[in-house]
Amino acid sequence: MSSTFLEHGLFIAPYHDIDESPTVALRRDLELVQWADRLGFKEAWFGEHHSTGWETISSPELMIAAAAEITKQIRLGTGVISLPFHNPLMVAERMIQLDHMTMGRAMFGFGPGLLPTDATMLGVDIKAQRELMAQALDVIVRLLGGEEVTESSSWYNLNKARVHLLPYSHPHPEVVVASAISPSGGMLAGRWGLGMLCLAATQPQGFDVLAENWKIANQVAVENGVRMNPRRLRLVAPMYIAETREKARADVAAGLARWCEYFTRPSPGGGIFGPLDQGDPVDILVNSGRAAIGTPADAIALIEKLQEKQGEFGVVLTLATNWAEWENTKKSYELYARFVMPHFAKVNEHRRQSFERLKEDFAVAAPEVQKSIEMAFSRWKEKKAAMPPTKA
Repeated sequence: MSSTFLEHGLFIAPYHDIDESPTVALRRDLELVQWADRLGFKEAWFGEHHSTGWETISSPELMIAAAAEITKQIRLGTGVISLPFHNPLMVAERMIQLDHMTMGRAMFGFGPGLLPTDATMLGVDIKAQRELMAQALDVIVRLLGGEEVTESSSWYNLNKARVHLLPYSHPHPEVVVASAISPSGGMLAGRWGLGMLCLAATQPQGFDVLAENWKIANQVAVENGVRMNPRRLRLVAPMYIAETREKARADVAAGLARWCEYFTRPSPGGGIFGPLDQGDPVDILVNSGRAAIGTPADAIALIEKLQEKQGEFGVVLTLATNWAEWENTKKSYELYARFVMPHFAKVNEHRRQSFERLKEDFAVAAPEVQKSIEMAFSRWKEKKAAMPPTKA
């Protein structure tokens, strides 16, 4: 069990059925973050994708700007900006502007780009994406620190480049690297002492290497004279909960089937989720430990399984899947806030102890209460006996 105080958030890729209105879907993404903010979730992350039709956010920065205006305290992150697709100076400038606009609530998550179809359209060599990401990050970190950078590469040219606005946050917004299965994310995080965003934490391959990738990040951090902070380690898990397991299964039946149909296409075999077309998808996901579809107790069990495997980590992010109808989706997050969050925050331990003490205390106090009542009646009888007779 992790001793690090656990926070909770959302990871919004997003996943929107191609038969539905993209306009309504994007508005609901924002409404979901507003709802999560009211419920006490601490973070929301928006993805960047440019193909496949389902993952419709092409600019997480635009979503952050809109979400910041309708929320109060929730932190908002790019989950993630695909660095090989952008000039690093432009990325740094946009994040610094968001840092000011949100007054420190923006977070910078980055990765190589998940969808191969995005890279193909942009003419980016898929095999070189991780190398390009590391190259861009080196420039961005220096720019965020106020340095001037002159550097030429195969995909950008910077001539005495510098940001004209320093960050609002000190020394800069939180920077987080995406990590799925390979050790590259952990190595890059360790080089700079960055946070990590584990996108495949509950998937078989990703789960198996959780602790190892964190170990790699810490080893690289020591070599570079920095320290990794487990509070900045985030694990993503698909979760949908209802009052009963039966209701949860019924709520997601149609949406989950469509989601599985999508996931079998961009990557053979369902990508990081593995085969999803070889039986009941709920059984496949739940029985393999890839998702919690059931009650708050099932969500708690999945998170505790992650804690047992990983050890210390700071944030668990629910993967926003849109499996259920809108009102049921909102109810799922409400149940999570009512029952899952307090379990890990241990906010009810003293209340339970007080309730247990009530049994003992009442057993001791009950005879005294009865004596007090009897004494009150006795005094009244004495007073009544001493009162003059009432005239007719």
